[in-house]
Amino acid sequence: MQQHQPTSDLAHFCATLRADELPAHARERVRYLLLDHLAVTLRGSLLPSSQSAYTMLENMGATGRGGTSTIFGRATKAEASWAAFANGIAAHGLEMDDVENASSLHPGVVVMPAALALAEQLGSTPADFYAAVVAGYEVTLRVGAALNPASAYERGFHPTAVCGALGAAATSARLLGLSPDQTNSALGIAGSMAAGSMAYLHNGAWTKRLHPGWACHAGITAARLAAAGFVGPSAILEGRYGFLHAYSSESDAAQLERRPGDELAIMRVSLKPYACCRYMHGPIDCLFDITRRHHIDPQHIARVACGVLTGGRGLIADPIEQKRHVSNIVDAQFSMPYGAAIALLTGKAGLSVFTDEWIQHPAVRELMQKVDCYISPELDDHYPAEWRASASITMDDGTQYQAHVRYALGDPHNPLSWEQLEARFHELVEPVIRDQRKREEIIEKVRGMDEQERLDTTFLNLA
Repeated sequence: MQQHQPTSDLAHFCATLRADELPAHARERVRYLLLDHLAVTLRGSLLPSSQSAYTMLENMGATGRGGTSTIFGRATKAEASWAAFANGIAAHGLEMDDVENASSLHPGVVVMPAALALAEQLGSTPADFYAAVVAGYEVTLRVGAALNPASAYERGFHPTAVCGALGAAATSARLLGLSPDQTNSALGIAGSMAAGSMAYLHNGAWTKRLHPGWACHAGITAARLAAAGFVGPSAILEGRYGFLHAYSSESDAAQLERRPGDELAIMRVSLKPYACCRYMHGPIDCLFDITRRHHIDPQHIARVACGVLTGGRGLIADPIEQKRHVSNIVDAQFSMPYGAAIALLTGKAGLSVFTDEWIQHPAVRELMQKVDCYISPELDDHYPAEWRASASITMDDGTQYQAHVRYALGDPHNPLSWEQLEARFHELVEPVIRDQRKREEIIEKVRGMDEQERLDTTFLNLA
């Protein structure tokens, strides 16, 4: 019986995957996630963190004449690895990019920028783009699940960043047409480029936004090195000094294995309707449910209790006093007390309420002090397959209201429809592209991708 070799097996899957072998619903899923990705990238291009990245590229002469790949939201291009770098940073800035439960990471921001930039440079067909994206999601999500995200968080590593370098390498290798052995080498090379510290949680730093951009740059570079004959480790995932050993204390290599009949990993991805950490979405949905059913007056709230998952507690709930005293937008994006307070006071949790003005609002700051977080076996027993949540509100007269959520809005089991996705696209992109016809053209291009001879991204250049 042939011995299971996780890295080699995944490399073979990526190198031999053909778009015509993908079911129609998988190709539609690529288009669906692509439209969401473009929305968050275009809007994210306005952020100061994105502007800093663009300035750096301009200062080093990486943009302008000779550029091959579109920097979305800008009237300029850059070489593919640098365009993907910039677009990856922009895509992650809003905290609204896609996410997956078992891996607890954001696959789109490490796969899509690499796929779009390199496909534009190479003149790739939509068929090759489909295959590259599916391959990239498969590697990113399987490696993330095998890593055991809770263990990676505990050790201070950001799973999107470290797993993303390998996912972007898989994507790039497929677009470059690398053989299984070359793809294996690309993954091995990317393993030495994988990095991403959780230290961004301490002072509102922008480095979390850097993580996917750097992973995209690393993945493209790793695949190109492999194409040029550079040799990487052959068992980067399972080896004694490999990825799982380096980034986790409780890894599960069995998660890397694709079995006959397995659903493609891309089908498990969720969208994020709220502009904050995904671990906050379930409790926010619970609070929205309570306010819809009981017409809560926030002025008479005595206490709010949010049931959070142990896997995300360190991100959004601990230490609780720090989470109750946010001072910037990044803090707010990772504060359950802020998410709960803003949801109860405004009925919203999108970009419009994750602002400096709302952070300083006296009513928000007062209500945050009434928010507690708790963990429970009832929630954790289903993690990570399901990110369940609960919440309760106690009024000043002692009345208590409760709600429970099994699947947060945006989960594949509670998805946004295409119509909701298109409405979200218009809402996010309008400040960047004010012409509604132009926005509708982008939607039509994405939905009609199969009609293109070569993948067309030129309509996203705002020149």
